Amino acid sequence: MLNLTTDPSGIDPDAYVRELMQWHFRPETGCPFWLRRAADLGFDPLAEVGGVADLARFPNVIEEFRAAPVEDLIPRGFGPSPRIAGIYESSGTTGAPKRFVMFDEWLDIYLSWDNRLEEVVATAGRPLNMLAVVPSGPHMFGEVTTRWARRCGGVKFTVDLDPRWVKILISQGRVEDAYAYAEHIVDQAAHILRTQDVGVLATTPALLERFARRDDLVDLINASVRAIVWSGAQMDADTRELLRSTVFPGIPLLGIYGSTTILGGTKERPGEEFEGNPVCDAFSPYIFFHVVDPETGEEVQYGQRGQVVMTHATKYALLPNNLERDMATRIEPPKGTVGSSVAGAGPVTAFGGVTVIEGVY
Repeated sequence: MLNLTTDPSGIDPDAYVRELMQWHFRPETGCPFWLRRAADLGFDPLAEVGGVADLARFPNVIEEFRAAPVEDLIPRGFGPSPRIAGIYESSGTTGAPKRFVMFDEWLDIYLSWDNRLEEVVATAGRPLNMLAVVPSGPHMFGEVTTRWARRCGGVKFTVDLDPRWVKILISQGRVEDAYAYAEHIVDQAAHILRTQDVGVLATTPALLERFARRDDLVDLINASVRAIVWSGAQMDADTRELLRSTVFPGIPLLGIYGSTTILGGTKERPGEEFEGNPVCDAFSPYIFFHVVDPETGEEVQYGQRGQVVMTHATKYALLPNNLERDMATRIEPPKGTVGSSVAGAGPVTAFGGVTVIEGVY
């Protein structure tokens, strides 16, 4: 059962969680972080976790990933030479970044589950090149776009982007400098769009809005791009509708709501929206969400807004009950899946006593 599948609909979630506990908390297969942390849990995961509901007993340990040695996060069950895609970090919006191990096999499974770009390529009837104007380096989005480009059968064009620098500029009140940096990014992307065959554009909402302000770039994108993938920040319903209906009519806008802290994201439910926002379904039972009242911690009703709690539960990582810095509307999930779907995710103004600055990501 721990050999993951892109269609987990037939999996018994409770049996899966019980098997997962055996993997993460037995000395021969677990990682040093959880084997050591087990002593402080106050319960025995091997004997007392009977299913998904019992995962709520785990503390949110994400803050400990700011300083945890990555070697301690690798399960021993993978042997001495695990295939690792990279070490990726959170955005660093609310403090020092948190680091996570991305296993090569897990990333391929997740991207096979979210196969929307393959459908775009099939409709186009030819390979498509990608322009990725996204954070790379320590950010997961860069590696994801590299693998998307391979799945599209084309090559990947890139532009350097450091979202942390933009956030620093904004926090220091240097808004004009931040604006100039963002325009510098768009200028570089513009040259690629003018000179190369780009079939897929991957970027953030803030940068996509800057593309939309330039008539020449709008014309270039409408002439060649078959899909726009966006992630990394909020896109409000009015902006999304304007981009879809007026600026880039006929080009699918493929949104992804996710986080490095769950090593993946969601995909939009076809044909369904909530108040103009896409409904985002998680890769359950490997990734699932709860939406809670930030004051009480109790789950809100469907259709109500609350703070998002994310869990990643695979043999590659156990990351339970992470209270994210996002608010969203709780949506009823697909039948037979764990947790909730979400719509209209957007950041809180402050998190952990730190002002949240989105910038370009």
